[in-house]
Amino acid sequence: MRRRQWLFLVFGVAVSHASALEDPGKNKISRIAVQVYYATNGNPASAGERGEKVSPEVEARFRNVKSLRFKHYRMLGEDIQPLLRSYDSWAQPLQPSDEIMVRMEAAGVPSAKDTRLDLELWLARKKTVKMDVHLKGGCPLLVLGPEWRGGRLIVSVALAPEGK
Repeated sequence: MRRRQWLFLVFGVAVSHASALEDPGKNKISRIAVQVYYATNGNPASAGERGEKVSPEVEARFRNVKSLRFKHYRMLGEDIQPLLRSYDSWAQPLQPSDEIMVRMEAAGVPSAKDTRLDLELWLARKKTVKMDVHLKGGCPLLVLGPEWRGGRLIVSVALAPEGK
């Protein structure tokens, strides 16, 4: 009987020790929402089957920015990913395709209202845009991305609410 108690004690210590060794860099400190839009003055069908018309509110927001004024806008996809304390997080808005991906890394301690990020846009497995950004809650960052299929990509990055 003593041997069995000793084994349970050793097992209990090992489990508690393993949980204490969890990597704090993998802690989820925020959530980031990424949306990818296609904008063109030509044929919007170039966006492909997944291109859906955007809402009038989104279209109005784009038209208020001179560099984002186009005739047609299509939503290609979106993804919400946790932002990890010390590791890269990847958003893949065109799942399951990896044609467009966004890499995010925290560049400071975020709060519910703002955060700083190292942000990269990857297109066809090549880094096309790299920037340091400061996101504020309720105010998405709009990035005019590279040319794509006869138009331009617009990437929206924002802090995601916890309940979404």
